[in-house]
Amino acid sequence: MLKIFKRSSKKKSLFQDQYVQLRELEKETKKRFALVERDFYPCLNDNTAETGFDRHYIYHPAWAARILKMTNPAKHIDISSTLHFCSILSAFIPVDFYDYRPANLHLDNFNSLAGDLMSLPFAPGSVESLSCMHTVEHVGLGRYGDPMDYDGDIKAIDELKRVLAPNGNLLFVVPLGAQGIICFNAHRIYTKNQVLDLFADLELKEFALIPENEKDGGLIINPSEELLATQFYGCGCFWFTK
Repeated sequence: MLKIFKRSSKKKSLFQDQYVQLRELEKETKKRFALVERDFYPCLNDNTAETGFDRHYIYHPAWAARILKMTNPAKHIDISSTLHFCSILSAFIPVDFYDYRPANLHLDNFNSLAGDLMSLPFAPGSVESLSCMHTVEHVGLGRYGDPMDYDGDIKAIDELKRVLAPNGNLLFVVPLGAQGIICFNAHRIYTKNQVLDLFADLELKEFALIPENEKDGGLIINPSEELLATQFYGCGCFWFTK
C-alpha cells in the first residue's frame, strides 16, 4: 500500500489511518465517490497550525492594491507583475497586462499583450497609472528567454520613466537587501539607495519593506535603516510619481 509516494513514517502512518477511517465512514452513509488507491493524491504537508504563504507575493500586491484604491485610475497598465494581482484588479479597474511571454488569460476588463520592457509600446509621458513589480530584477539574466544584458534592468527602468505621464503613478517592487547582489540566473537584489538613485528624477511618495523574516513584521512603511541593514532578500515597494 502507498507505494506511489515516500514520506516520513509518521506522516505515512497518519495518511493510512485516515484513509481507513474514511472507508469506514463511507459505510455509514450513501456512497457518492470512487475511493481507491489508484487515485491517491497524498498531501502530507498541509496539516499546519497556520496557513503558510509567500511573503513577497502576498504582501506586495496587497500594498499595490491599497494604493490603486486611493488613486482610482480610469485604466491601469502593468508590466509583467503577478497575474494574480492583475486579474483580481481588473474586476475593479481595466487592466492591460504586458509580458515578454503573454499569458493566455481571458477576462472582462483585462487584456494580456506582448511587450518588451526594453522597448515599451507607449508614447513618452502617456501612461497615467503604471506598475512593474518583482520584474526588473530578472531583465537581462536570461531566465525567461530574454537576451543577456548586464544593464538590462537600467534600460527597463529608463523605459518605465519614459512612458510615465507627468503626475502619473508608478508602483515598483524589487528584492531588497543590505548590498547589491546578482543571484544568477534568478534575480538581482538591490539596496534602497540603488533604487532611489535609479529613480532620482522621480518623486518618492511611499517606501515599504517586506522583511525576509516573519519576526520582523509584515508590510512596514518607512522601515528603519537598522532593519534594512539586516536584510539579504527582503522586498522593497516604491511608489513614485513624475
